Amino acid sequence: MTPHFDVAVIGGGIVGLAHAWMAARRRMRVLLLERTVAAEGASIRNFGMIWPIGQPAGELQTLALRSRELWLELGSLGVIEVEECGSIHLAYRRDELAVQEEFCGLGTHGARMLAAREVAERSPLANPDGLLGGMYGSTEMRVDPRTASARMARWLAESQEVECCFGVSAIAVEDHLVRASDGRRWRANRIVVASGSDLKTLFPETLSASGLVLCKLQMLKSVAQPAVSHPAPHLASGLTLRHYAAFRDCPTLKTLQARIDRETPELPRYGIHVMASPFPNGEVILGDSHEYGDEISPFDKPEIDDLILRESRKVFRLSDWTICQRWHGVYAKHPSLPVFEQPAAEGVHVFVGTGGAGMTMSFGLAERAWKRWLGET
Repeated sequence: MTPHFDVAVIGGGIVGLAHAWMAARRRMRVLLLERTVAAEGASIRNFGMIWPIGQPAGELQTLALRSRELWLELGSLGVIEVEECGSIHLAYRRDELAVQEEFCGLGTHGARMLAAREVAERSPLANPDGLLGGMYGSTEMRVDPRTASARMARWLAESQEVECCFGVSAIAVEDHLVRASDGRRWRANRIVVASGSDLKTLFPETLSASGLVLCKLQMLKSVAQPAVSHPAPHLASGLTLRHYAAFRDCPTLKTLQARIDRETPELPRYGIHVMASPFPNGEVILGDSHEYGDEISPFDKPEIDDLILRESRKVFRLSDWTICQRWHGVYAKHPSLPVFEQPAAEGVHVFVGTGGAGMTMSFGLAERAWKRWLGET
């Protein structure tokens, strides 16, 4: 007899986990399928940053803040350790300081300026040489990306009665039926396809026409540094201001962008902006870069790592710059939407492409989708 569920979620990364959780909260019987034995895509290959400050004011910022509330709920339940660490955007050039001051003046994100002395007091990892000041945001948080997805999946299975099947590849969805490569089948009233960077296996025609593009990033992790009091804030350089949509409303951003393009054209070529996330064990994750579409190669570029480290050394101060791990991740990104969401068949929703904001946005986006699907107010 074919097992029957209210909901089947295909994909065990953070987007799929978010949908499984939102369905379980509504007391639905939920099946979660993931083709690998544990999530190993973009959901584990990131900074572990919950980053509301990067989302533009309005609905997207509201969704990011709702996601933040839901992360804190998981933390309060003991599912995942969540650090309310905040963030500091560092300023070493006058144009960087101008964008930060203008952004704070908008009053949309509750950010405020810090003097150089205040930045140093909050983070010994900020390089004091040439530091003009910084912008502090209080909403940013940190989770361990290497363990968060696995711990959440275990909690969903043990406490929320979600049937999690890892190491199982869904190869076809038709007539409310999910078929796996091992011959098993499940029936579900509603099916959510959260397939991450896999745009070929399920509904390839829909995904091919979606406008989604793959993005590859390279990242590094330092060896453990001397003890830093926690929660230690995330750090971002002035380069980051040109990466996140929240800052596009600042007219002074054009001056900063022009200067970067003129002085260091190699950075926009590879989409490089540097950030640092210090973890309680002393290790610091550094990154990152962005290569899109046909530019993506399975082979990492040493010059990208060298550029990330070159720019990181300008703004961060580590006692030991030995790199203990290097890796890359690939995610799907839509050019204009926070996620590509489209019905692919009766009762089937394709939900792919949170870009580099999956940890920040997935819970809020999934909750919004379920409210709409079920007609909740």
